[in-house]
Amino acid sequence: MNTEALKDLEAEFLEEYPEVFEDERLVKQIKKFNPSKLEELSKEFFKKDNFSQPEIICDNFVKIVYKSVVISFYDKMKLRDAFKELGMYEKDMFSIALYDLLYGNKKEGYEGIVEILKEYNLAKWTLISLVPYYLNRDKDYFVKPTTAKSIISYLQLKNLEYKPTPSYEFYQGFKKALDEIKTKIDKSLKAKDNIYLTAFLRTAIKICEIE
Repeated sequence: MNTEALKDLEAEFLEEYPEVFEDERLVKQIKKFNPSKLEELSKEFFKKDNFSQPEIICDNFVKIVYKSVVISFYDKMKLRDAFKELGMYEKDMFSIALYDLLYGNKKEGYEGIVEILKEYNLAKWTLISLVPYYLNRDKDYFVKPTTAKSIISYLQLKNLEYKPTPSYEFYQGFKKALDEIKTKIDKSLKAKDNIYLTAFLRTAIKICEIE
């Protein structure tokens, strides 16, 4: 990791946003994203008891995706149409994979969901990382491809090669790098919600690239 580049990002961001995440411009963006409301819904939708009913789990997954502003309208429509085509066996498999991703063997969960969604050209980072992030906003990360690629490139993160198809191995490496970044930044930039960290990095990189 290029620590000097990270410190440059920190300095540029704090100069532009001295009130940090209380800045009115950032507050508006966060309100639009509405993570706390979707966290509440996700915890209700994906309670462990609900996984005994795969059809409900699949319906709830589509509902959460539809309510999120970070998923494109095109992907929302494709996901809705794809889930209408799923048979009971596929819904069972998706429910089992999602349970693993959230509560069990995360690697198997990732691989299972990727396998199912790949059939519909929907194996995308945004769709797979969304619900885990909403359920654990202080531990898991929402992966937006453009943001991930810019962070890896700008901070020269080693042993991390972004690929469009989601994999548990990449996520683990990216998460480890972001967790390390948390330990190196000013305390004013630290928040319980991990979306603040990636928002800070994305915004600061844009500022530096313009200058």
